[in-house]
This record gives sequence, C-alpha cells and structure tokens, in this order.
Amino acid sequence: MNPHPRTRQKNRPPAAGIIATSVLLVTALGGCGLVGGGSDPVWNPPAASAPAAGVSGKPVRESAPVDAISLSATGDIIMGDAPGKLPANDGAGFFDSVTEALESDLVMGNLEQPLTGDTGTSKCGSPKRPNCFAFRSPPAYAEHLKEAGFQLLNTANNHSKDYGAQGYRNTVEALEAAGLEHTGAEDQITVVDVKGVKVAVVGFSPYAGANNLNDLGAATSVISEAAKKADLVVVQVHMGAEGSDRTHVKPGNELFFGENRGDPIKFSHTVIDAGADLVVGHGPHVLRGMEFYKGKLIAYSLGNFAGGGRTLSRNGDLKYAGVLHVSLTGTGEYVDGKFVSTYLNDAGVPTRDKTNERGRKMVAELSEADFGDTAAVIGTDGSIKPSA
Repeated sequence: MNPHPRTRQKNRPPAAGIIATSVLLVTALGGCGLVGGGSDPVWNPPAASAPAAGVSGKPVRESAPVDAISLSATGDIIMGDAPGKLPANDGAGFFDSVTEALESDLVMGNLEQPLTGDTGTSKCGSPKRPNCFAFRSPPAYAEHLKEAGFQLLNTANNHSKDYGAQGYRNTVEALEAAGLEHTGAEDQITVVDVKGVKVAVVGFSPYAGANNLNDLGAATSVISEAAKKADLVVVQVHMGAEGSDRTHVKPGNELFFGENRGDPIKFSHTVIDAGADLVVGHGPHVLRGMEFYKGKLIAYSLGNFAGGGRTLSRNGDLKYAGVLHVSLTGTGEYVDGKFVSTYLNDAGVPTRDKTNERGRKMVAELSEADFGDTAAVIGTDGSIKPSA
C-alpha cells in the first residue's frame, strides 16, 4: 500500500504556466492504488471517446497546439539538513545563481530529501548510525523551490522517506501548498498541461513505494498507460551506483552496497520502446553521458545540483552538474537541447559555471566515450544534437 496522500484533488491553483493532474493507476502493476493509508482508490476512467492510438500506443493528434515546448531538468537537490545544517539566510536566495538557467516551459528537479519537521522516525535511528545519511529541510523550503522556478519535483529516490511515511506525506503537502507538482509514488502518473501539450511525468527508482526500475514489465505497463493519457512522456529515474568513479555507463546491472540499482541502458531503452520521449537520470552523484535511442534523448545522470548545508560532496567530479534543456514537438519529436553547466560552491549552493563549463566538457567526453555512434554530441555552446 502506498503511503502518499491524495494528489491533485484540492481546489488550488496549479504551478505557474501549467495545469496538472496526477493519476494513480489501479491496475495489475503491483500497487493497490490506495492513498492516505486508507482512502478510496484514485483513478481516471478512460475517456468515452478516446482518440485512436498510433504505433507507440499514444493517441494520434490531428495537430499540435504549439510547434514545440521547452523542458528543463536538474539532478539531485538537497537544500539543507535541519536543524543544524541549513543554508545561510534560512535558504532565501539559495537558487539565485541558477534561476535564469532553469527557465523553460516546464522546470523539473529531483528532490532528494523530505520537507518535514522531525517525525520521530529516521531511517538512521536515534542517534544516527555511522555512515547513514538522513536529510530533511523545513516544509517552508518548498517556497524556495517555487521562487527558483521549479514546477514539478521527482520524489522517486532513496532519501524521500528518510523520515518515514509521515515525512513523505509532509513533503507532498508542502509541495502542494506551494503550488508545485510532484511525481514518484508507485503507479503515479502526473500529467501537466504545458501550452496545450499534455506531458506525463513518471518517476522510477529501486526503492519501495516508487515505480520499480528493476521490474521492466511493470515499467512498460505504466509508461504505456502514461502514453495513452498524454502527448509526451518524461521519465525521471534514480538509477546507477554512486561515486566519483561511477561516471561511465556500461551494460548490465549496477550494484551499490548490495542494492541492485538497475541496468541504466536496458531500463532507458525499455521505457522508450514503451512510449517515453525523454529520460532524465540522476542518482550516481556524478555527471554521466547522454545518448539518443530511436531519436529520443537519454541523460544518464545530471549530477549533484544542490547540496546545501554541505550535505553533498564538493570534491573532484562530485561538485559538477548542470541543467538539461530539451525542446520537443507536441508529438514527441526532438527539436533541440542544451546543457548549462553548474557546480556546488563551498557551501553546497548551486552556482553557474560560466567561465570553465566543466560540466559541459565532462558530459561531452563521457558521451563520446560510452556511446559511440549513438552518443549525443555536446557542442562548445552546450547544444545537444544526435550524431550525424
């Protein structure tokens, strides 16, 4: 049973520029679809006159309302660790250096911490176990995300339940109170309307309560369902082993301290085969390369975007990250993309890397080294193009 509360049922305004609904699938995908620990199942019945499906299973649009929409995404976001490791000025201005770099029609990020008070339940126990990390920031910090321009946050990761099911529910409530959308619970499909284009965003990880990236059959089912409900499908996925020596992507499953953190290549190809138009990866805490598969972009890891309170390492390659920008037509064709370099400053605050652009250089080198003919070509201006 999923611990997340009912989503998008309140009469409140959506995030700026988008209209959204979340759908909890009551299907044979493995989750019971109940919310709030005992609420009625939440689901959207199929439309009585649904449009015919194309080859990918997506409804066939007669015409797109706009030529293209722009999407942006980041890697891991930790704003601080209450009570003693919060950023200066209680987080005010935390994202100022990167706010302009985030701007797009739909701004997404991976929120790798709960927004909650102390629930009395921590995965690390009390006192904390050695080498165990549980992070939290105050619920009011959702406003910092909103002020930075974020509109949708992924919660499918290994820290979203650091303070238990109650901490996760508090996170969802904080995001919704700030007018922010979220995705990441098991069987959850969040659909946002962006300039008349319906975009479904689905989160995956190898952890309980989220869509399981290691269950490729279930992944295919949920993405196929998302493709029926929207014009475009974006996958947010927390995958791959961690560490400064984990920048390369290789075929096969990646293990980290006994955890099976998925086969990034096989998973990404599988969800694209099922109807996804973009795959946004995070989790290894380092940047990784990008490739095109069947014309769709896969960004295997966008690195450490924010580590306030010095929660994330700022050593070596671990400090470099970036903002991914992608433009897609209303029918899913890739138009263009760009990678904007960032890094963590000494306080773990996300900072534009305008001078050295080390993130861009890393992604360009890793893409070429790992993917050859399918590699994304990253230009000196940050542009992202398929290989010729």
